[in-house]
Amino acid sequence: MKLIFLGPPGAGKGTLAVKAVEILNIPHISTGAIFRSAIADQSLLGLKVKAIIDAGKLVDDETTIELVKERLVRDDVKTGSILDGFPRTIPQAEALAAFSEADKVVNFDIPDSSVLERLGGRRVCRKCGHNFHVIFDNPKKEGICDYCGGEVYTRDDDKAEAVQKRLEVYRTQTAPLIEFYRNRGILVDVDARPAVDEVVENFKKALGRS
Repeated sequence: MKLIFLGPPGAGKGTLAVKAVEILNIPHISTGAIFRSAIADQSLLGLKVKAIIDAGKLVDDETTIELVKERLVRDDVKTGSILDGFPRTIPQAEALAAFSEADKVVNFDIPDSSVLERLGGRRVCRKCGHNFHVIFDNPKKEGICDYCGGEVYTRDDDKAEAVQKRLEVYRTQTAPLIEFYRNRGILVDVDARPAVDEVVENFKKALGRS
């Protein structure tokens, strides 16, 4: 089964992807992972991506599309895959459809207010990287990691202003994909607000796997 995951930052796509891999036994493919793999392989495209990233620029659509195309012909995706982070725009979606048509597009639906609560309350350990949350999972001692004793802090991109900007980019660039795929009859909506276990069950129902 070929899946695409849609949803704003903070919708929990990464967490759900881990669960989906266990349920469906297909690889989770993110654009970040594709970039890192291409760079590690030192392919021509990988060297191009490295040069772009080293220059502090964003990888252009044409290069990203070619990397995704290259990734989707590998043996491990013969039975399907989960694309996360691609496509981000209508032109990317149209390009993807030319070489790999999705079976289902899962839209993890969550209001901006919930995203702001989730990401705005997230705290990260500088030392081990463990995620905490001021509402759902606060460290036992304020500012100190329960696991390694490192400093727990708020990342710059989790501050309210930064989260709002990320949401604006998503709503402008990526949200139009929801209607694009709905019109194709392959979009399913999953409420991303509940606890992870409930979202997983809703995901399975949406795919007829419950």
